[in-house]
Amino acid sequence: MTQPQDDTPAIAIAPEAEALDWSKGDGLLPAIVQDAATLRVLMLGYMDRDAFAETLRRGEVTFFSRSKQRLWTKGEQSGHVLELVSMEMDCDADTLLVLATPRGPTCHLQRPSCFPTAPAGVLAELDALIETRERERPEGSYTTRLFDGGIRRIAQKVGEEGVETALAALVQTDEDLLGEGADLLYHLIVLLRARGLSLADVERVLTARGS
Repeated sequence: MTQPQDDTPAIAIAPEAEALDWSKGDGLLPAIVQDAATLRVLMLGYMDRDAFAETLRRGEVTFFSRSKQRLWTKGEQSGHVLELVSMEMDCDADTLLVLATPRGPTCHLQRPSCFPTAPAGVLAELDALIETRERERPEGSYTTRLFDGGIRRIAQKVGEEGVETALAALVQTDEDLLGEGADLLYHLIVLLRARGLSLADVERVLTARGS
């Protein structure tokens, strides 16, 4: 990531340093890192004031390493950095929730998360996979064939799956309805990606609408 040439924070969505309670934990605050797309918990680290400031400056998640006794930017050796999206403090102002975009596996064991079975949003993971398919276009992939067929063909498939889902709701079993619903969601995400959009864009619309 290109670093700013001055000390202007790269990310504005974060609490003020002075709002945090640095008096606990000998000046260290636990920082829970979540994947901004899938919401999977990726890891737990600790930040002091300098690590907090460096994270904002670089736009890459930086911790205070208790073993190395220095600042440590995740991925400084592997290249698997955590690109900062936002930070939020808890109700006691002594813990940070960090949303980030991982560039490669977070765990040193080459797993997405340091917690082996940490759950993630299935639809968000599907969206990420479809994005990869669109970019890489692997041969033999059904998703690749859809993208190669163009947006008109993809839109047609969404229409077909919508009709099949509606019919399943009327005259078929719950299992059939679930299967058709899954097919509809998959093709809808492909259509969104073909238009340069994502599932997150739809979620933002739903959030704005409220309940």
